[in-house]
Amino acid sequence: MELISVSQFAQQHELSERTVRNWCATGKINGAVLVGKTWNIPVDASLPRKGKTKATPLLKRLREEKEGKISGGIYHRTQIDLTYNSNHIEGSRLTHEQIRLIFETNTIGITNESINVDDIVETTNHFRCIDLIIDRAEEKLSGPFIKEIHRILKTGTSDSLKSGFNVGDYKKLPNEVGGNATCPPEEVHARMKALLSAYNAKSPKALVDIIDFHQKFEAIHPFQDGNGRVGRLVMFKECLANGIVPYIITEELKFFYYRGLREWGHINGYLTDTCLSAQDNYKVLLDYFKIKY
Repeated sequence: MELISVSQFAQQHELSERTVRNWCATGKINGAVLVGKTWNIPVDASLPRKGKTKATPLLKRLREEKEGKISGGIYHRTQIDLTYNSNHIEGSRLTHEQIRLIFETNTIGITNESINVDDIVETTNHFRCIDLIIDRAEEKLSGPFIKEIHRILKTGTSDSLKSGFNVGDYKKLPNEVGGNATCPPEEVHARMKALLSAYNAKSPKALVDIIDFHQKFEAIHPFQDGNGRVGRLVMFKECLANGIVPYIITEELKFFYYRGLREWGHINGYLTDTCLSAQDNYKVLLDYFKIKY
């Protein structure tokens, strides 16, 4: 288990060192150990959850099924459906059945077609990203948290071997999406900080706030690659955090989803209606598994 210092943990989560030391001393950070007079913290330790936060029935069920390794429930279905659809939108050629096999058996099954290794790696990484957003759903959305999602998603891929790709950090090179310019690399940090500050100042957060954050995040396009998947994972997390039924953008909704992103600020109804349609689909699952919302 890799351990880091209080100062490193504080910097990673944009906190004061005094706050982190207090959490260690009061046992609020799992795995923190005192060596002499210095606290050492597991690199993947979660921030303490606020005492007054009460998990929704959905979040509680997701955590119970995840920890109990229960198959066939909402956690199982969410892992497969969210991973398949989000990766498929970005070009993955793995089928829904292959995604299911990877999740359930760590195999891909018999296939007559060649398989891109990155598709497999990003599939298993995406499973881990979903676990992260379930475990740390109530955690305040921050730059370091978003970077952690990106780091997990892209670790071990061919992109991670490219010089300048910057896995787990903001882009170093200019990029575009759909032929449209995005935020220059030198402006990303400031733009993301401003976006997160404005978003976190809203309380309570409504569905439209989450959608608005997502569109602005995608417009900034802060990473070299993986922005869409990271952004959709963040949307799912923020729905869980704010007691809003989450949603999965499916391949069938892809055209409407991209149109909604383009037209946001002019015709907000396009993206809102797409997300509401996706939310209705997830509600069908919640009804089937008898989870209140």
